[in-house]
Amino acid sequence: MLVAPLLSAWLAPASAQVRDINDAINKAGRQRMLSQRMAKAYVALGQGVRREQAERVLADSMSLFDRQLVELRAYAPQPDIKQQYEQLETVWSGYKTALVGAIPSKPGSEIVLKLAAQVLEQADRGTQMLEAASGRPTGKLVNVAGRQRMLSQRMATMYLATSWGVQAEASLKMLATSRDEFGRAQEVLRSAPEATPAIRDALALADQQFGFFDALLAGLKAGQANPRAQADAFTTSERILQMLDEVTAMFARGGA
Repeated sequence: MLVAPLLSAWLAPASAQVRDINDAINKAGRQRMLSQRMAKAYVALGQGVRREQAERVLADSMSLFDRQLVELRAYAPQPDIKQQYEQLETVWSGYKTALVGAIPSKPGSEIVLKLAAQVLEQADRGTQMLEAASGRPTGKLVNVAGRQRMLSQRMATMYLATSWGVQAEASLKMLATSRDEFGRAQEVLRSAPEATPAIRDALALADQQFGFFDALLAGLKAGQANPRAQADAFTTSERILQMLDEVTAMFARGGA
């Protein structure tokens, strides 16, 4: 697993403030991803999937979400954007309570999935507002690339939920929708004039990992848990996330 370097980069003191509008879009988009990554960790813990890793992912993700929320509120270039992050803070408070308030369980997972969707909606709204404030083509690419990180986590969350029988029909439908969106967005990023050879190489690596995840879907059945496949879904989504986080950062830096 190559998760530790990714987390170290996220938690480095050098990134303790928003540098510019592209960095703001990057971090705002990362909040979307974290909403789903925390849900993934919770559902995994409820089933005993990758327990130690899931505990670390949940704790680190919660800490990062808190910190980035403070940064984005402080940076907000317009009053309506600042207000949006105040609204996000309100829904985040309820979600955080659900994540740590009790031992992860099947009934608790239904609540967590609902709250994760609410946090995602508010975080996405903030990201779109920041993209609009940027007024530059690169802002849109940072947004699209950042959303891919979220989709990697939402697909894994829905995979784990479906196999556990948690809102199985809705989870399976969301998984299919996210899978299709992910594939279309990869093509958008590959074909963008701003995509450098380094970006395309990173996208190709993400595509390889996505192929592994896609193969897991063939054996997915609602309410029928396969511990090995569940563990593979968890770890593969972490690898995809790492690659796409770098892609997003490269777009934010102008391709470097």
